[in-house]
Amino acid sequence: MTPDFDRGPYRRESSKRFRAVPMRIILPNLVTILALCLGLTAIRMAADGQFDKAVLSILAAAVLDGIDGRLARALKGTTRFGAELDSLADFLDFGVAPALTLYFWSLSGVKSFGWFAAMVFAIACALRLARFNVALDDDDKPSWTSQFFTGMPAPAGAVVVLMPLYLHYSVFELNISRAFVPLEIIYVLAVAALMASRLPHWSGKTIGRVPRDQVIFVLFGVAVVILLLATFPMEMLIVLTLAYLVHIPISMRRVRQLKQRDAIVAAGADEDRTTGSAEFPASGH
Repeated sequence: MTPDFDRGPYRRESSKRFRAVPMRIILPNLVTILALCLGLTAIRMAADGQFDKAVLSILAAAVLDGIDGRLARALKGTTRFGAELDSLADFLDFGVAPALTLYFWSLSGVKSFGWFAAMVFAIACALRLARFNVALDDDDKPSWTSQFFTGMPAPAGAVVVLMPLYLHYSVFELNISRAFVPLEIIYVLAVAALMASRLPHWSGKTIGRVPRDQVIFVLFGVAVVILLLATFPMEMLIVLTLAYLVHIPISMRRVRQLKQRDAIVAAGADEDRTTGSAEFPASGH
């Protein structure tokens, strides 16, 4: 007797297996896959010697990386699958692609040390992403910690580490000769250390609504930055990279202040509990 697949457990199992997935879940993952394609394209451009296009591809991947998560939250389409896909794409886009781009461009001039620096950067990116994924499950931390990243974020690390290329393709036209490659290796290792470190970096998540009387100024500022990026991309990337590096000690100082505030509040709470227990001693039997 052949089983009836139109009803019973067979149909229930088939319906679960081929359940339709809503577009609100698919769209963020499509953006992530597009960013992954840009990372792969950056590697191809670097291998072909088109380093300026490789830089722009990595920058575009960073922009899409900032969009996919916000899109998923806005559409209420966050999933575990999307989070894992995003981490894998981030490793390739902001760990492997920048490392190979720098290696093909100049680090290969001192092959062993250059390849070592490229690998260290990619490994630091992987460790940074793994720590970020683990930290998502840690709820036992102050609320203000959501304002800061622990260590330099992977997209920021990719943009910052490409500074030598910005200088080369900008109006400065810096030529990296073999004599300057050791300095570039030190710079790459320093950025890798910032990614793997626990130094706080402002996340920008506290930027909420814009006051109504400042909307025009904000729109004008954003438009100017976008136009400057389109007209003078390498020069603007130099400015943005320097501004990001300057903000790191500011973030460290702010976190120190917040920790001191929490310590004062905790000490006050302990003192109140001690005073209360002294005023109302437990009765003996």
